[in-house]
Amino acid sequence: MNQTTYLVATDVGGTCTDTIVVSSAGEIHIGKALSTPPDFATGVLNSIRTATDAMHLSLNHILENTTLFIHGSTVVDNTVFTREGTRTGLIATAGFEDTLLVTRGAYGRWSGLTEEGIKNPVKTSRAPALLGWDAIVGVKERVDCDGDIIEALDVEGARKAIRHLVEDQKVEAIAVALLWSFFNPQHERTIRELVNEVAPGTYVTLSSDIAPVPGEYERTSTTVINAYAGRVTRDYLNDLESLLAKNGYGGQTMVMQGYGGLLPIDEAAVRAVGMIECGPAAGVIGAKFLGDMIGDEDIIAADMGGTTFKVGVIQNGELDYAREPMVDRFHYVAPKIDVVSIGAGGGSIIGLDPKTRLPSVGPQSAGSRPGPICYGLGGTEPTLTDVMMLIGYMESGHFLRGSMALDADSTRRIFKKKIADPLSVSVEEAAIGIYRIASAQITDLIRKITVERGLDPRDFVLHSFGGTCGMLASAFGEELSVRRIVIPYTASVNCAFGLVTADVRHEYSVTRTLPAEVEPEEINAIFAPIAERAARQLASEGFSREAISMNWSVDFRYRRQVHEVTTPVRSCTPLDAAGLKSLIADFESLYERKFGRGSAYREAGIEMTMFRLTARGRLNRPQLPRIAEGGADASRAKIGTRRIFVERQGDLAEGAIYDFERLEPGNRLSGPAVIHTPITTIAVQERQTARMDGYKNIVLEMER
Repeated sequence: MNQTTYLVATDVGGTCTDTIVVSSAGEIHIGKALSTPPDFATGVLNSIRTATDAMHLSLNHILENTTLFIHGSTVVDNTVFTREGTRTGLIATAGFEDTLLVTRGAYGRWSGLTEEGIKNPVKTSRAPALLGWDAIVGVKERVDCDGDIIEALDVEGARKAIRHLVEDQKVEAIAVALLWSFFNPQHERTIRELVNEVAPGTYVTLSSDIAPVPGEYERTSTTVINAYAGRVTRDYLNDLESLLAKNGYGGQTMVMQGYGGLLPIDEAAVRAVGMIECGPAAGVIGAKFLGDMIGDEDIIAADMGGTTFKVGVIQNGELDYAREPMVDRFHYVAPKIDVVSIGAGGGSIIGLDPKTRLPSVGPQSAGSRPGPICYGLGGTEPTLTDVMMLIGYMESGHFLRGSMALDADSTRRIFKKKIADPLSVSVEEAAIGIYRIASAQITDLIRKITVERGLDPRDFVLHSFGGTCGMLASAFGEELSVRRIVIPYTASVNCAFGLVTADVRHEYSVTRTLPAEVEPEEINAIFAPIAERAARQLASEGFSREAISMNWSVDFRYRRQVHEVTTPVRSCTPLDAAGLKSLIADFESLYERKFGRGSAYREAGIEMTMFRLTARGRLNRPQLPRIAEGGADASRAKIGTRRIFVERQGDLAEGAIYDFERLEPGNRLSGPAVIHTPITTIAVQERQTARMDGYKNIVLEMER
C-alpha cells in the first residue's frame, strides 16, 4: 500500500496564519491560527498543527511525509511599514547621491497618498527615506548609456566609502546603485568584492542584480528596499527552514513572489523585494485557478482578512500587473500582480473623528494581539469584527468550530461606551451604520479599479475570500450588481490555496531600445541567450523539459512617450515577420484598452524598450474531486434562528442559521440567513439564494 504524501502551504497574514494541506488523494485540509509577531515562524507551526489535529495525525507525521512546502509571508511588507529593517547605507555614482531623496520630482511628494491626502499638494511632503542622507556616499566612476566605461572606478575611494558606512555610520547592509549599471555591472560587482574584503558579513544588494532596468530613482529605491529588508527576510526564512526541519520536514521549500510565481527559498532569501504583497498575489492566483475550474473568466477577486481589504481583477482569464508598484510610499521595479487595498479588515479599529464625531473604519488595526474585544485577549478598542458580532453574524459557539469563546458582554459594554453613546444611538444602530460604512468603502474601491478603468462590474463574478469578506460580500456585491458571488470552500485560507496552485517562475529581462521595424531575427537574438539561461536554471531545480514553459513579452511605446505597455508574444517563437506584425497590432490594441479608444498614434513611430521572458516550471497541482450535486433541500443543515442584520430592511430581523458542514452539494437556501463554516461566516441577504456546488463552494445568486 502506497504511503500518503502531502503538499503543505502556509501564508502568514497580519492577524492570522493560514494553512492548506493537500493529500496525494486530493483531499484538502485547512488550518488557521493567530499570527505570532515578531516570531512568525511559531505561528506557522501552530497553523499547520491545527490542520493536522483535524486530520487526527501528528505534526511530525505530516511533515515527514510532505514532498513540498510552499510559503508566503508579509515579512518584507511589515519590515518596511514598521521601519524595523537593517541599518542601511547607499553607494551611488559621485554627483548623484541625492537621487533617492529627490525621488521622481514633485510626484514623489504625493505618491502613495490617498485622495484625501493629496487635496492640498502644498501641504504634502516626500516620505522619509529608509536611510538618512549621512548614510549615502558617492564614488567616482562612470558608465555611459551604451555600457562603455568612461571613468574607471576609484577603488581606493570605494574602500574609503565602505569604511565610512560600516565604521562611522554603523550600517549592516549596503545598497549599490550606479548609473547605467544594468548595461555594464562591472563596477557594482567590484564594490561587492570590496565590501566582502573590508567588512565581511555585511549584507550587499546590487541594482544590476535586483533591478537591471532603466529608471534611476526607481532602480535605486528598489535596491535600498531590498538591502533594508534583505537581512531580516533571510534570517526569517532560515529560521523557518530550521524549525520545519526540527519537526520532521526534509523536502524543498518554495516562496511566493508578488508576481504570482514561486522561487526556491535560497533565491527568495536574496530577493526580498520580490516577496512584497506575495499573499494578495497568491490570492489572485487562487481565484484564477478556481475560475478556470468553474468557468469564470471575468472575476473581481476580493479578499478581506484581519487588517486590510484587497481586490484584484481578472479579465478574460488574464491577470493584470501593476504599472508602478509601491510599498508604503516607496516605488520599486519588480513585476507584481495589480492588487489595490484599503485599511479595512476584521481587526480594523472603529474611531470617531474628534471634531465631527463621524465614525471611521481603520486604517489602524488591532492585529492578532490584543485583537478585537470579542476575542477576549485584552483588546479594548472596538473593531469591525466586534461589529459583526453585534449585528448577529458571529456567535461564540460556532466561531472557529467553537474553539475560541467570544466575549459578547465586554464587546457590547465597550462598544456602547466608546461608539454608541457618543453618537447618541443604540448599540445596534451604531453597529449597522459602521457595517454600512465599511461596505461603502469597499464598493468605492472596487469601482475605482473597474468603472474608472472602463470595466463594468455587472460583467464580472465576485469571488469573496478571507475570514471577514463573507459577511460583507452579499451586501456590496448586490450594490455593484455583479453577476453572482462565489465564496470558495477555501475562502478563509485562499492565499494559502493560491500557493498550492502556483508554479515555480523566474523572470528575466534585457533593456534595449529598438525600432519596431527591425528584422525578427534581431529580436530572436536577444531572447535566445536568456531562454538558454532559464532552461538551465529550471533544469537545475529538477524540472524536466516537458514541465518547462517560456513566455516572451516586449515593452512597446510610441516614440517620445514614457508610457510603455508590456505586450505578450502570442504567436510561435522564435518570431517571424507575421508574428512581429501581430505583436505590434497587439500593442496598439492594449494601448487603447489602457488609455482610451483613439489614443494609439502609429504615425509617431513605435519602439521596443525591454524584452522580457517568463520561465515556468510546472508543479503538480491538486486534483480537486467534484462531488455530484443532489437535492436542493437544505433543511437538515438548519440549526436555528436568531436576529441578524438584513440590508433591505435596514435593521435586525429573524434569520435562519445553517451549519456549513451539514450542507451537501446541490442544497439551496434563501436569505436572510447566516452560514457558519469552520473558518469563516457567510451572510445571505434577503432576496438572495445560496447554493453549494460540487466543489463545496457557496454560490450566491441575486434576484433582479
